[in-house]
Amino acid sequence: MGRIAVAAIVSFWVIPISILVNRVVPEPYMDEIFHVPQAQQYCKGNFKSWDPMITTPPGLYYLSLAYVASLFPGMFAVKAVSFFDVCSTAVLRSTNGVLAVLCSIILYEIITYLRPALDDRKATLQAVVLALFTCRFGFPKVVVILHQSSPYLHLAKLGAFAVLIRQTNIIWMIFVACIGVINITLAHRRIGAEVNENHVSERKNDFLTSTSSISVGSNLRKRKSGKAVDKDDISIPSTSSFSATQTSGLLGEIQDIILTSWHMKWGILVSFCPFLLALLAFIAFIHWNGSVVLGAKEAHAVSPHFAQIMYVSLFSVLLSPPLHITFGQVATLLQSFWKNRPLSFFQWLFALTVGLLTVHFFSIAHPYLLADNRHYPFYLWRKVIKAHWSMKFLLVPLYVYSWFSIFGRTQRKIWVLVYFLATAATLVPAPLIEFRYYTIPFYFLILHSDNTDNRHWLLMGVLYMSLNVFTLMMFLFRPFHWDHEPGIQRFIWDGNGLDLTQYPRDPNPIGSDLSRFKMNLDRIWISMCGSKMDLEQVWIYLNI
Repeated sequence: MGRIAVAAIVSFWVIPISILVNRVVPEPYMDEIFHVPQAQQYCKGNFKSWDPMITTPPGLYYLSLAYVASLFPGMFAVKAVSFFDVCSTAVLRSTNGVLAVLCSIILYEIITYLRPALDDRKATLQAVVLALFTCRFGFPKVVVILHQSSPYLHLAKLGAFAVLIRQTNIIWMIFVACIGVINITLAHRRIGAEVNENHVSERKNDFLTSTSSISVGSNLRKRKSGKAVDKDDISIPSTSSFSATQTSGLLGEIQDIILTSWHMKWGILVSFCPFLLALLAFIAFIHWNGSVVLGAKEAHAVSPHFAQIMYVSLFSVLLSPPLHITFGQVATLLQSFWKNRPLSFFQWLFALTVGLLTVHFFSIAHPYLLADNRHYPFYLWRKVIKAHWSMKFLLVPLYVYSWFSIFGRTQRKIWVLVYFLATAATLVPAPLIEFRYYTIPFYFLILHSDNTDNRHWLLMGVLYMSLNVFTLMMFLFRPFHWDHEPGIQRFIWDGNGLDLTQYPRDPNPIGSDLSRFKMNLDRIWISMCGSKMDLEQVWIYLNI
């Protein structure tokens, strides 16, 4: 019943919004001017064609082909229509609508798997709210990599397919594998400790039974019995202390995992071999391609953008306010700070120092961020972070609070550590600030939080719905024009950069198109900022 209810509720808003968007914006817009023609080339059967401005693998295009083929199976059988004839912008967009419904069902499955004691109503509510979260209805890469209820072999297959949609999903596939290893090893240690405790308890009971049946004995037998008692008395606390060290903190967990993993190395290697093969294949791809991205490598160069770690924490906290932005949560953190002093004082001092150094030395303003006013990050950067030179430093306490609040609301410490490392590995190399980069970290975080209060989920649902309505209203009914470029521009949640394809470009843009790219960006920059400012520094940063 829960799956059907989730699918019906999500379809209730996906279908009318899809129809409305296609009516108001019938032509490909922004990123679509890359992806729609590329998908149509695949519809023609031209699989060797590739737009060099596309940075991600072709997994979504193959998914669209499968969807179109399933949508019109009879027509293709009688050759009444070709793939290309039905691969219109509206049909390709509808792929996202279908995936949104399917993904909401998978979200329901994940929630019931992670929280088996949850009733259908609560699971349905949580799945619907999470489906509301993203304004872009197509998010297969999110739930494919999140589907942890599958066996490890199937999970590795899903992860490999997720990598074919977006390269950074390899990090989350490794994250899922690491969490699997952690769960297996800790469960093995726990079962082993329970068996030892039962064995010791049986030995003690046997000894007490045997000694109670003896009323008289020689001094020699008494001494032997005394020795036996001493031996048993020693063995019992040793087991108890062993089990206590299992949960003695983060270092204890790491030590337990390493030792147990070494003893179980062959079984773990066999179970997680598919993940290892996918990782090796991805490393081979990077070696062959020379970069993580496929196209536009100059504009998406790997960079030490450590400030992303700060941004994603505040992003996650602001999108789950009932969990983190309450007087109760603040009081809990203050109580923990006071209880664990002076260690907590040095922890906060260290975090604040690292945060200040990070935003000062490792904040990157990509030219796409500075020159494209069609998405939220542009305004947040100019109106908030760059409102005053001190603003980026004043935000650091909020970043630090966000991370401490996140650490306090999630599972065991080792999970938080692996999550933090995976988030850093995904975001730090990315020079662009885009909310869609934060989507998967947020989903992992909210799914593994301890939030089961329906009121909290309802408040989050209202928040997401308000964001969606505002964004759709701005996108559909508040278009604007650029003086330097013909056509209508529209505001979106976030974007992939500048829309430079309105200008004619060569099929194989090497040198001439790069010059045109710089010229167009110069024009856009000057139009928005009034002068060239420090534009030469941008080209130095991009190494072009």
